[in-house]
Amino acid sequence: MKRTFLIIKALLLVVILHAQVVKQHGKLKVQGTQLVNVKGEPIALHGMSFGWSCFHPRFYTAGAVHELVKEWNSTVIRASLGIEPAKGYKQDPATQMQLIKTVVDAAIKEDVYVIIDWHSHNINLEEAKTFFRIMATEYHQYPNIIYEIFNEPDNETWPEVKTYSESVIKVIRAIDNDNIILVGSPRWDQEVQLPAADPIKGFSNLMYTMHFYAGTHKQWLRDRTIEAIRNGLPIFVSECAGMEATGDGPIDHVEWTKYKDWMDEKKISWLAWSVSDKAETCSVLNPTANSNGNWKEPDIKEWGQITKKALKNY
Repeated sequence: MKRTFLIIKALLLVVILHAQVVKQHGKLKVQGTQLVNVKGEPIALHGMSFGWSCFHPRFYTAGAVHELVKEWNSTVIRASLGIEPAKGYKQDPATQMQLIKTVVDAAIKEDVYVIIDWHSHNINLEEAKTFFRIMATEYHQYPNIIYEIFNEPDNETWPEVKTYSESVIKVIRAIDNDNIILVGSPRWDQEVQLPAADPIKGFSNLMYTMHFYAGTHKQWLRDRTIEAIRNGLPIFVSECAGMEATGDGPIDHVEWTKYKDWMDEKKISWLAWSVSDKAETCSVLNPTANSNGNWKEPDIKEWGQITKKALKNY
């Protein structure tokens, strides 16, 4: 009887901790190159990134967030605000902002961390400043919040990205003193050696994003990132997947496993791309998937099955 009671007690403790990620770890900060919790203990977050809000708005629901937390064990969710495409933020800011707020509010309710992602490949400085001023004003009091201020610069130089980032960071820090801010780097977040050689100074709790698609980016990008970390750059993998950089093609299981093992060893946070139902390898859902969660096995594609299993194993 005593053994049964202890087992039940242990299981209840697991459920409580799973349901209270932010209550357990509190406000995050950067210590050296490592993300740490409120107690100064190293922490790595793992979760799912929603697809572009302008392309896949139907999944931007509280039910989908609940599914990703309860059934997929996500400790962080990424809300990806589409900026330039048709129906994106520049064309319809009210609708797009509401989609992001729906996910952010749901993540706060589920007590997990949430990334507010400015999902663009180009510099839109004034629009970004306006958006992040609104987001910081509304959410600065929540330790759940992480700001990603430039998803994937493509052809911009590091000096251009750095100047843009400093301007946006100033806007956020005028309102929110210490929630984590993620900064991108040129060539779709792969030129991490550039900010490592010339980092942004004068602000705390900054991390730099590295994105990889294992079918295209192999040992060379891991080596580059390892060197950047050695040079003092805090790395956060806010988007990754196992196939080619197009988001399509076969899953490279060997390289994905190497990347995942490496991130686990280095305690690097990662989010898989993406919660969407597009006809491509990286979209984790089929069109049969309900917008509000409660996804059955046939609703989840191969990449979704892989990432769900990986997340549940943490």
